[in-house]
Amino acid sequence: MWNEFITALQFLTRIRLVREPACDEQSFGRSVAFFPLVGVVAGAILALAALATGGWLPATARSSLLVSLWIFITGGLHCDGLMDTADGVLSGRSPQRMLEIMKDSRVGAFGVVAMILLVLWKWSLIHDMPASLLAPALISMMAFGRFGMVLVILRFPYAREEGMGRAFSLHAGRRSLWIAIMTVLLLLAAMWLFSGALVAVCAAVAALASAGFALLFGSWLTGKLGGLTGDMYGATTELAEVFALLAFILSAYIK
Repeated sequence: MWNEFITALQFLTRIRLVREPACDEQSFGRSVAFFPLVGVVAGAILALAALATGGWLPATARSSLLVSLWIFITGGLHCDGLMDTADGVLSGRSPQRMLEIMKDSRVGAFGVVAMILLVLWKWSLIHDMPASLLAPALISMMAFGRFGMVLVILRFPYAREEGMGRAFSLHAGRRSLWIAIMTVLLLLAAMWLFSGALVAVCAAVAALASAGFALLFGSWLTGKLGGLTGDMYGATTELAEVFALLAFILSAYIK
């Protein structure tokens, strides 16, 4: 399990603890179980940066710093998936042609627009988040976005005969789902214990919103293409993060 966690950590982030984690295709696929935990780790780094810059760095500059750090930590992995998915799915072509477009290394107009809107939404939501909720919201964003990815990996078929994401689809299994669910529940319990009931409730709403969006988005994509790809896993993660932040900030204001 340790090797699977290290595999997930080094696949989803720029964090490197070992040079080459020892794993085969099955271990790589089973690393899906630890995607939400990797999100907690990455989110904790963002939260520490937010806490360290609060009070002396202007809100606009701090939001820009946090968005830049988010892209740096993840290496833009899921951003690439979002852009490729936008180029393919919004092209209006046949399903097979959409899949071919997504494999193209070049970025089209739909991909550029999708990335601009993603950064704009994240920057705005981080900027407008109440200061007392910013750190838990960042952790929630990263954890629940990756939980959404676990859900679509396990719920929907893979659309290609080959690809890196196929190992996830083949080998994740129910074990991965239960470990991911336990990670989310433990995170919510920790927020209740250390940050209070309001933060925990906001986080629970964010978890439900991101999970619900991921399943609806995955269902829509499967209806168009007959399944999902690794790019679509990344797109789901990025958009689920936006929904997590949006639900967090709305539930805080509605209180």
